[in-house]
Amino acid sequence: MSIQSDNWISFMAKNHKMIEPFVDKQIRSSNRNNKVVSFGLSSYGYDLRVANEFKIFTNVLNSIVDPKKFDENSFVNVKGDVCVVPPNSFALARSVEYFKIPSNVLTICLGKSTYARCGIIVNVTPFEPEWEGHVTLEISNTTPLPAKIYSNEGIAQVIFFKADDQCAVSYAQRGGKYMGQKGITLPSV
Repeated sequence: MSIQSDNWISFMAKNHKMIEPFVDKQIRSSNRNNKVVSFGLSSYGYDLRVANEFKIFTNVLNSIVDPKKFDENSFVNVKGDVCVVPPNSFALARSVEYFKIPSNVLTICLGKSTYARCGIIVNVTPFEPEWEGHVTLEISNTTPLPAKIYSNEGIAQVIFFKADDQCAVSYAQRGGKYMGQKGITLPSV
């Protein structure tokens, strides 16, 4: 297995629609008044953006978080340019980008250091071979303070690993339950 470069990622995005919409360079702050958490193509990965839809977990109704019987009353829906995640709380969001992963590729997605240095942890499971969809992002605020998340800006970096051969059974072939997800996708067993 090998890590793929910006040239390979760009080729796959442009010719095979692996990432849509695709930003072919790193977008950074243009000046001090226009600060942006960077996103787009990087040397050995792609910094995805968080969309403007969020599901913030709340305990107003004394719900229990149960992945086998998920209660939609466990969160509040928020849409906007900024999401404020309460202290020691959690939100779900989705990527702006839609991904189509090739059959010989696996990705790992890690939170950006800008947020990590603020106590914000972004968790995403690997994108398996032949998985496609919007990425559901798990955003944890580990601090005792409210934390801002900026819509349409970078939140996590995807690193692409290309295998020497095809996997025996891809995510699509086994009928993965999160295949083709659009929007924020809740847990399913």
